[in-house]
Amino acid sequence: MQGRLAGHEIELLKGTTTIGIVCKDGVVLATERRATAGNLIANKMTQKLFKIDSNIGVTVAGLVGDAQVLARYLRAEVALYRLRRNGLLSAEGAATLLANILSGNRMFPYYAWMLLGGVDARGGHVFSVDPAGGSIEDRFVSVGSGSTFAYGLLEEGYSRDMSLSDGVDLALRGLTAAMKRDSASGDGYIIHTITSKEYKEYSEDEINKRLKALKIPLPPALP
Repeated sequence: MQGRLAGHEIELLKGTTTIGIVCKDGVVLATERRATAGNLIANKMTQKLFKIDSNIGVTVAGLVGDAQVLARYLRAEVALYRLRRNGLLSAEGAATLLANILSGNRMFPYYAWMLLGGVDARGGHVFSVDPAGGSIEDRFVSVGSGSTFAYGLLEEGYSRDMSLSDGVDLALRGLTAAMKRDSASGDGYIIHTITSKEYKEYSEDEINKRLKALKIPLPPALP
């Protein structure tokens, strides 16, 4: 994930690794925590995964400000839908809404690539929503500079009948592979899962227990 520093322009949609996985019993969303400004590690505790509603979450890659604005915008629109319709917006509906927001701002485009995951009456879904407003659904998706490395693990380890727990482990392995080779990805893990019953945000302790079970070195403790 990229930010602006001291007025310098930076490359777009480069510095991050985000992952979304559809499992038989829900959806896994995962990111690491590093934000970069050019070659500088600007922040080691960046929030790149946002809960939008009890059935929808998004990961973000791109410019920090644009990504945060889009997450707030989408959360507000989804909340308005829930109040007006007295029900939850579907994952496909949220992805279409996000795509329309992105495509409708051509003069001053948002430099952000979003990954939207959600669960609705039709099951689990993951959508890649690009800066031009394109929305593509898939069984698993990775976005950002580390996605090439993450996809190697996802392609090998994914199966349609995998459990949510196995999906979390696969996401952790994918992020770990990306962080080993992509300098713009690192500094820890963020994991959320969504089922028809709950939206769960994993604590650092829960993530560390899984890392130990997978024999993955724990990330350095931040001050």
